[in-house]
Amino acid sequence: MPIFYGKASLMEHLKSIKTAQSTIGFVPTMGALHQGHLALMQKSLSENDTTVVSIFVNPTQFNNAEDLAKYPRTLEADVKKLDNLDPKIVLYAPSVDDIYEGNVESQSFNFDGLENQMEGKFRPGHFDGVGTIVKRLFEIVEPTNAYFGEKDFQQLQIVKKMVSKNGLKVNIIGCPIHRESNHLAMSSRNERLSVNERNEAAIIFQILSTVKEKFPKESTAKISEWVQKNLEKNPNFALEYFTIADEATLLSCSRKDKNKKYRAFIAVLINNIRLIDTISLN
Repeated sequence: MPIFYGKASLMEHLKSIKTAQSTIGFVPTMGALHQGHLALMQKSLSENDTTVVSIFVNPTQFNNAEDLAKYPRTLEADVKKLDNLDPKIVLYAPSVDDIYEGNVESQSFNFDGLENQMEGKFRPGHFDGVGTIVKRLFEIVEPTNAYFGEKDFQQLQIVKKMVSKNGLKVNIIGCPIHRESNHLAMSSRNERLSVNERNEAAIIFQILSTVKEKFPKESTAKISEWVQKNLEKNPNFALEYFTIADEATLLSCSRKDKNKKYRAFIAVLINNIRLIDTISLN
């Protein structure tokens, strides 16, 4: 499997294999690969001539230094998984300096308010960091199609907005959430959970599923109150936020509009390990 640690050699390689008709699929990751990541790659492999995967723990999207330090880094194991999936995958595993060239700072973006909701409220500067790294990776790889999981639905909408506002020629493709056997959304952070915590975390999807059942019949305020009470029953859980929002604007819904699509979003801390999930409601 071709592995590149520097952008210059990666760009040279991609230029050498690119033709006017060929397509490049791209899956940006922060490593600690799980089946959800591999599903994105399988979709890319089936739809493109070349698939590029990046593994880079991006410092500018972490507003918590401890979270950055503890984020799992498993490059050797990740390489084996990629090689087993398809040895023709092109891996880009850069250093911080290769990406930021000595200036580890975020570019400022205007995402038309998408960045101020949910994750943006609790992680200041997070989406400027996301926009910065995704834009730089797109400029390096020049993909035809890029694949993102819907677990990070807000991030998916923000990447689409960034591409549109900057006139980037890449198709952004959202892919369904992959779940563990207990329906916990797959995440690299799950590796930090104990066996008991992982089992207990099944309640997150159970709550979202019940929210979907309640949504046609109950007010959003009443549903939010129910979510809060149910999570409070477990002393290991702390609810950071729960909201029902318009899929397009990500603004919280107070009165339902039958012409809009809504989605429930949740962020939960389990002994300070942060997990997010989402479900479509209509």
